[in-house]
Amino acid sequence: MRVSDFDFELPEQLIALHPAEPRDSARLLVVDPIHGLSDRHIPDLLTLLHPGDVLVVNDTRVLPAELRGSRIRGENRASVSFNLHKRVDAHTWRAFARPAKRLAVLDQLELGNGQADALTARVAGKGDTGEVTLEFDLGGAQLDEAIKAHGAMPLPPYIGAKRGIEERDKVDYQTVYAAEDGAVAAPTAGLHFTESLLQQLSDHGVTIERVTLHVGAGTFLPMKADDTDDHVMHAEWGEIDSATVERILAKKALGGRIVAVGTTSLRLLETAARAAGTLRPFSGDTDIFITPGFRFAAVDVLMTNFHLPKSTLFMLVSAFAGMDTMRRAYEHAIANGYRFYSYGDSSLLIRAE
Repeated sequence: MRVSDFDFELPEQLIALHPAEPRDSARLLVVDPIHGLSDRHIPDLLTLLHPGDVLVVNDTRVLPAELRGSRIRGENRASVSFNLHKRVDAHTWRAFARPAKRLAVLDQLELGNGQADALTARVAGKGDTGEVTLEFDLGGAQLDEAIKAHGAMPLPPYIGAKRGIEERDKVDYQTVYAAEDGAVAAPTAGLHFTESLLQQLSDHGVTIERVTLHVGAGTFLPMKADDTDDHVMHAEWGEIDSATVERILAKKALGGRIVAVGTTSLRLLETAARAAGTLRPFSGDTDIFITPGFRFAAVDVLMTNFHLPKSTLFMLVSAFAGMDTMRRAYEHAIANGYRFYSYGDSSLLIRAE
């Protein structure tokens, strides 16, 4: 399919720079291919979701993965910055570098803006599009803690271009159920939930299950191909264990719907169901690319924020609810002042049969 088929005009003022306060006060557009559109708010999930439904959330935790520091060559230093986007092993990350032209393989790095306990690394590899491989002196949990100490929250470029990183982003850009360190971007549909709302949903009879998909910065990269067949997705690591699968399938057998919170949860669930046609345990990388024509095997309902034009995520929602339906939904959202992207409002999509 042509990437241009997924383009639309978005007024710049609709790009949200901060989340709604409180976070569960955001608007929610219900998109049903049969019954049409309905303007609601996040607390309306208490009536929109049914007892027996399974709400599947992504419990990845965002690392403050924007690192600034110096490239060192003898006595010469140059300022550089990195956005970590994928862990390779205990000591190694792939990252997007700025400016990449200042870097060469085996360059030594000090990251932490001149702090005495700077995080040290070297450039172990360099790609063609500003991507580098960084090999750190620390590893494992020690490296994670050092990244937390020296890094800043990696805000999406459409926010970072308009304002600086703020102290509040450490809380705002993290879900209340975040647990597993490893993401460098938030699963943003989950940002709308409060502990109180989750408890109310549980009391209502909605089961809440956790899966993990470590979201990479590749989610923000623009598509450079003109045709979807030529696009290569960045892989992200995810896991859904056997006990979680058994509980979800038991609820589905009784008529409950699988409700994915965010495209990350959906991509992991559909990856886990792809080979067998039904949900199975999964652990590993996924680079699943969902476009119209994809046959969904797991997810019945998707809660997701509003996405960028010509993005893989807008393609995904178009596959889920139908291209014409999503075009009408986005036209309605723009006309009615819905807030877009990571800190924006949300939608609840019913899968097109």
